[in-house]
Amino acid sequence: MNVDPSRRRFLHTLAVGSVVGPALAGRPAAAQPGEAFWEEVRRQFAFREERVPMNAANLCPSPRAVAERVRELTRDIDVDCSFPNRAKFGPLLEASREAAAAQLGVAADEIALVRNTSEANNVVNAGLPLEAGDEVVVWDQNHPTNNVAWDVRAARHGLTVTRVATPAAPSGADELAGVFERALTPRTRVLALTHVSNVSGVRLPVRELCDVAHRRGIHVHVDGAQSWGALDVDLRDLGCDSWTGSAHKWFLGPKEVGLLYVRADRVADIWPSIVAPSWGGEVEPRPRGARKFESLGQRDDAALAAVATTVAFHDRLGMARVEARIVELATALKAGLVEAGFELVTPMAPELSGGVVIAACEPDRRGALVTALYERHGIAGAATGGLRLCPHVYNTPAHVHRAVRGAAALRV
Repeated sequence: MNVDPSRRRFLHTLAVGSVVGPALAGRPAAAQPGEAFWEEVRRQFAFREERVPMNAANLCPSPRAVAERVRELTRDIDVDCSFPNRAKFGPLLEASREAAAAQLGVAADEIALVRNTSEANNVVNAGLPLEAGDEVVVWDQNHPTNNVAWDVRAARHGLTVTRVATPAAPSGADELAGVFERALTPRTRVLALTHVSNVSGVRLPVRELCDVAHRRGIHVHVDGAQSWGALDVDLRDLGCDSWTGSAHKWFLGPKEVGLLYVRADRVADIWPSIVAPSWGGEVEPRPRGARKFESLGQRDDAALAAVATTVAFHDRLGMARVEARIVELATALKAGLVEAGFELVTPMAPELSGGVVIAACEPDRRGALVTALYERHGIAGAATGGLRLCPHVYNTPAHVHRAVRGAAALRV
C-alpha cells in the first residue's frame, strides 16, 4: 500500500513519541494545536467522508496504528498458534496493563483488562460482600449493567436498591452532589454512579461524591465508559473505589477489551465472577492484585496487546489536548443545535458534561431522525435519550457543521 509522505511522517512521530509536546493542562486554549494538526489526526482513521462516525458513546473506529497492530498479531497467532510462539503475549499483556495504569494515574496491580464495561460492572456488582438489608444507591441514568444488574442481585440476596434522579437542568455540581448526599442512609453500603451519562450527557461531580460517601464508609463504584479516552482522568485524584471502561468507545482501542480498576485496599474484598485455569489449583495463591478479575479463559491476545498501542496514540496527542478538543467540538455542536431550534438535554457548561451531546426529540421520531441523518447527510449518531451525537478527535468542525445542518433540515 502506498502511504502519503505526510502521513508516513505523522505515523513515524507517533512511533517515536514526538508528535506533540507536554500535555497542556492549565494552559490557555490558544495553546491548542491548529486545525492542520487535527486534520492530520483525522487522516489516521480509515472511515470515508461520506459516512462520518459521531457516536463515540457506542463505538469508535480505531486509528490505523491500532487496527494494524491487532491485524499483525492476529496473523502471527494464525501462522503459529503454538505455546512457544504465544508466550510473547504474557509480557505484551503486562505492557498494556502498565500503560493503561500509568495513563490513569494508578498502579498496574490495580488494573484488570476484561472484556468490556458490562463485564467489569458485573464483577463489582456480584463480588462485593453485601448482606440482606444492605442498601445500594444508584443513579437512575446508569447503564443497565450498573443499574438493573443491582436489581437482579437485590432479588437474590435481599438488598435494597434506591434510585436517585437528578435535575433535568442542573445548576451546578453542588446541586448534583446534594441530591445523592441526601439519598444516603446508615444502611447504604454502595454508591453506584456513572461518570458521564450516555442518556443525558450529564457529568457527575465524582470526586465530591466520593468524599461524601467515604466519610460514611460507603464503596463508590463508577462506570467510566463515557470518560475513558474522552476526559483527562486521574483515578487517584477522582478517589473512587472501583471504575470501569470499554476500549471500543472513546478510548479508540481494540474491540472486546474492557478495563476494571479496583483500588489496592479494596481488591481483597471483591470476589471474582469467573475462575479459569490461570487462577491456579487452589483458593490461594491467586493472581496478584486486580489480575484475579481477569482469570477468564482464552482471550483475544492480539486485542489485549493493542491496548498499549492505543495508550501510546493518546499519549502522543496528550490527554489534556484530547479532552480540550472534544469539549471544543461538543460545545460547537451544542450551540449549533440550539441555533437550529433544538432543546438540549445535555448541559451547555463543559464542567457539567463531556463529549456526549443529546438534543431533545420525541421518542417516536428519534429512530427515523437518526436513520435519515445517516442516509441523507452521512452522519452516524444514535437515538439514545433523544438525538445523540458524540464528536471525537477524528471529527472536524466541518463534520459538526454538517451534523447541525442535517439535523436542522430534518427537524422541519
